[in-house]
Amino acid sequence: MSKRYTSFEQIDKDLKIMRLKQEIAVENLKLSYTEARKSLYPTQLLGGVTGIIQKLAISLLAKKLLQKFSR
Repeated sequence: MSKRYTSFEQIDKDLKIMRLKQEIAVENLKLSYTEARKSLYPTQLLGGVTGIIQKLAISLLAKKLLQKFSR
């Protein structure tokens, strides 16, 4: 689909729009890359494991306390 231009101003306007769209796309790519890197940090990866470990520790502690008081 080709566009016919009647003036250099129209060409300049379209070029400016294309450059701005390209800059936005580059910034979105940078943001996505940064978010992906942050999500792969060891602290983030262990975040889900920490919750499970805490629940296990609490249940083990509660079990020991119940055993101690039931004697």
